[in-house]
Amino acid sequence: MKYIYSIVVAHYQKTRIRMNKIIVLLLLTVGLISCKTSEKGRVRETNKLETAKRYYKALNTSDDSEMLTLLGDSIVIRENADNYEERFSRKGYTIWLEWDSVFEPKYKILEIEEENEVVKAKISKIDQRIFFLTEEPIVWHEIIRFDNNKIVKVEKIQYEVFNVAKFLKNRDRLVNWIDKNHSELSGFLYPQTKSVGMKYLKAIELYNNKK
Repeated sequence: MKYIYSIVVAHYQKTRIRMNKIIVLLLLTVGLISCKTSEKGRVRETNKLETAKRYYKALNTSDDSEMLTLLGDSIVIRENADNYEERFSRKGYTIWLEWDSVFEPKYKILEIEEENEVVKAKISKIDQRIFFLTEEPIVWHEIIRFDNNKIVKVEKIQYEVFNVAKFLKNRDRLVNWIDKNHSELSGFLYPQTKSVGMKYLKAIELYNNKK
């Protein structure tokens, strides 16, 4: 009788051990699946935010190669204040980036967050052109929109710091002085290409050094 009892006990213990192992394996499996799902969720949530940060870094360093990896087939830049927007091809946007680089821009992210599949940011920018025209950084809020995690639209929704009256006054003063004194540089505002940007920069230099 004791022999039979010992067999039953041994069998019960082995069964319990196997069940415990199965339970542990199930818990580990569920945990791993949950972790992977969570990680995938975090990747989806941060991809756009990371892309936006790389976009501003590429602007800050005038890195056209990096910029091309971030854009869709084209990009729309919209100015809500003027109800104006312009569509650039990928190549067209790098040409604009070359123009922007002439003035040695400094972009700074003041605020940034991802919300409802878009990235919202508060940005400041100063460069030689902006300093001449407004004497201070321009600060604005904008929304970056995506298609398949590629940037397809940047929408400036509100300026927080931008003295438009001073900007226009100083720009007109510069244009009129250049037309009168250095007509070889006339037409330096457009198109926004590197060579024209160099004329713009030269115009500012001549104006600042006039006697």
